[in-house]
Amino acid sequence: MRKLCLEIRDKDMIDMRTTLLIHIAGGSLGLIAGFLALYSPKGGAFHRRAGAAFVWTMVPMALGGFLISAVEGVAREINIPAALLTMSLVVTAFTTVRPSTRFSRLLDRVAMVLLLSVGITCLAMGIRAISQGESGPALVPWFMFGFAGIIAGWGDVRLLREGTITGSRRIARHLWRMSFSLFIAALSFFIGQAKVIPEPIRIMPLLALPVLLVLLTMLFWLWRLRPRRAPEKPATLMRAWGTTDQSGHEQVHNHDLNCSPWWRGKGRFNNQQENRNE
Repeated sequence: MRKLCLEIRDKDMIDMRTTLLIHIAGGSLGLIAGFLALYSPKGGAFHRRAGAAFVWTMVPMALGGFLISAVEGVAREINIPAALLTMSLVVTAFTTVRPSTRFSRLLDRVAMVLLLSVGITCLAMGIRAISQGESGPALVPWFMFGFAGIIAGWGDVRLLREGTITGSRRIARHLWRMSFSLFIAALSFFIGQAKVIPEPIRIMPLLALPVLLVLLTMLFWLWRLRPRRAPEKPATLMRAWGTTDQSGHEQVHNHDLNCSPWWRGKGRFNNQQENRNE
């Protein structure tokens, strides 16, 4: 009987290691796709393909991480919120740039509940830990996931209330959710799974570099997409853009309003979204 129990335990350990290796390999492919999408020209075909690969890779990997943590008890307090947050952010970032359907609105509602639940739970756990005298880096994930979940969940509440969002708000919503989910994946791989990285390059500042790079890139693009008031055009410039109708009144063309910023891929992203909305 004892020998049988040992054989079963050894088999379970082998299955667990195999599952973990598959999870790490799939997560590595998702990281590569995420970095390619983040640093490729926005709105282009390559960007869309890399983004789709990131979505279809990270959703099952996050679900697998959730199941491994829940069943095996591997750092449940951190891994479960991280998995739920990653899945919700990736899915809602994807639906943001897709045509709105009944199914996508259902996904947004489910994600809203998950995000708010994760956010409130993580903040409550962090506050409870502080009240019990705990301190140090162990508290950072709780507050990071907590604030991210509440911000994203509140964004879903606003989206469902308004019905739709357009323009720079839509791009910013897609951008920060994809980027933050990539940030969580990079943090989990380079820091959480540092033991699988070859020892010669297992240097903590070096491993932290891609994680910080994702975060800084996200902040840069959000700054570029910040709401800005259009500058007032001088009268001479307005006349240069204008024409005169038969009654002698000046008419101003709106070519300048249709010009797309350089980061939107020469207008391809906007034109596709406007056509889908119509």
